[in-house]
Amino acid sequence: MEPKRREIEVMANLLSSNDIQAEVNREHFRKNNCLAINVIGSPGAGKTSLLEKTLPLLIVDMHVGVIEGDIFTSRDADRISAHEVPVIQINTGGGCHLDSKMVSNAMPAFNWQATDLMVIENVGNLVCPADFDLGEAFKVIVLSIVEGDDKPAKYPVIFRNAKAVVLNKMDLEAFTDVNMENMKQDILAINPDIQIFEVSCRNGNGLERWTSWLRQAVKDYQGNKM
Repeated sequence: MEPKRREIEVMANLLSSNDIQAEVNREHFRKNNCLAINVIGSPGAGKTSLLEKTLPLLIVDMHVGVIEGDIFTSRDADRISAHEVPVIQINTGGGCHLDSKMVSNAMPAFNWQATDLMVIENVGNLVCPADFDLGEAFKVIVLSIVEGDDKPAKYPVIFRNAKAVVLNKMDLEAFTDVNMENMKQDILAINPDIQIFEVSCRNGNGLERWTSWLRQAVKDYQGNKM
């Protein structure tokens, strides 16, 4: 039993250290009046696609920065940079999530006097990122409906800790067996206060409601209403 207890101690120490840095990050965001959000979802859920569709609607009246997390390559950051927003790629080299120290190391690359919203796109995963606070104001989940309506019930921790969930790929609903009512009921049973957005990044449906909500979240944060 000794090895198991040691593993628990190591994990506890790791999370404690992460939480300390996360509070430093959070104070940095607050000091600079910048709303930071942690975008989480499975590989292929459409996190980067959502950002590509969201950014043009936001940058008309605010300054946005992006931190891209991935195991290898800079492909997501390359896609985001095409939208002329400052972006930094973090490669974990095998790690299944970002941590607060990684985010802290990326901070000097941004002009914080000109950043209203910092979007942190986490590594594709619905499990590990749930435990690691990055200093964000809140988490946003991107869930592709083709992943199945059982995902919220199977991965409740991340839904419990999120402020919003974007149900992406709604244009494929007719080609799946997904039960949207069951999915939404499960989500609300886990977190009755979560905001649910039904979106298709492919055809643009639902994006206006999502971006309007996010724009208001920035205003509320900067007005100290959050």
